[in-house]
Amino acid sequence: MRKLVFFLGGAGAGKTTLAKALARRKGAAIFDMDTLLRPAAEAIMTASGLDPKDRDSELYKVRCRDLGYRITMDAALENVAIGTDALVIGPFTKETADPLWIEQELSAIGASLRDVAVRVVLVSLRDQELHRSRIQERGLALDEWKLGNWEAFSRSLGPRKLNWPIPATSVLDFDNSGELNEEKLLLLDRFVYGDDIVEGE
Repeated sequence: MRKLVFFLGGAGAGKTTLAKALARRKGAAIFDMDTLLRPAAEAIMTASGLDPKDRDSELYKVRCRDLGYRITMDAALENVAIGTDALVIGPFTKETADPLWIEQELSAIGASLRDVAVRVVLVSLRDQELHRSRIQERGLALDEWKLGNWEAFSRSLGPRKLNWPIPATSVLDFDNSGELNEEKLLLLDRFVYGDDIVEGE
């Protein structure tokens, strides 16, 4: 069955690293909202006389946020429609709170939860300080606001509630605090593709 896999979590948790590692193993396509939105967000913010590196202000959210999710899902669903597994990366905070959202998205390609295996990997770290150190280590200009306003930003790093009508077995809480080794990758592989494993392989 074709797969639509979401890697969700806070900044610095390692969503993209995990998705890319699995994509290399399985030949799946990845759709990272940060990557797909960046050129449009920079153009929109610059044309609005605002900081093109801003990804956290209310003005950014009004002008760019929903566009980013639309671009990302349109690209991912286009691949799912032709049978290519899609690994999608982003926070999806508002979307995961809406129990109707995932079925509405799938219906755009004439699909449903009955013929697309939706999996959700909730990527987390053991504490906020590890989030902070990883964000600092990656050294991105887009993270300047997060680090400069850590007390406010860190509130977004708490546990996530997923309201989609999918079984608990389709959701994986993945602690990405330590080294990403073969054992962890195998766990991820089996979670997403376990239904495809043929006995004796």
